[in-house]
Amino acid sequence: MNSQDSIARGNNEQSVPRAAILDAWSQDAWNNGIQIDSLEDMQKIAVQTANNLYEIVIIAGHEGDVLVRGGKFFPELTPANLAGATMGGSFCKMRGIYVGFRMEFTANGKRVVTSPVETIAVLAPEGDKEIRGRHW
Repeated sequence: MNSQDSIARGNNEQSVPRAAILDAWSQDAWNNGIQIDSLEDMQKIAVQTANNLYEIVIIAGHEGDVLVRGGKFFPELTPANLAGATMGGSFCKMRGIYVGFRMEFTANGKRVVTSPVETIAVLAPEGDKEIRGRHW
């Protein structure tokens, strides 16, 4: 699913992002990102958003527990919970990080939503990378 696609709604020709339609979420292949609950604990991920580079270390992927550093809210490695990929509304692809979507974290009792993800790199122990997205 491309988060930039739009669907016309009704006669007034207003459009909404395709990613904001529940049917689009349920029918999507979700192949432009990762699910942290399918990765190993202590796996490192680098995520470039429109505004910041984030370093994420998975602590317990099935629970969404991570350490995150990046942006103004996480200047140092900070324990957080990754809710998942969102457009900033009520839909959330739990435990997911996807290109074009925002990451939603909870840390220190506060909700933090990033700018849209541009690139995801899953870092192998040897420093190799698997890169997904348009930029790096």
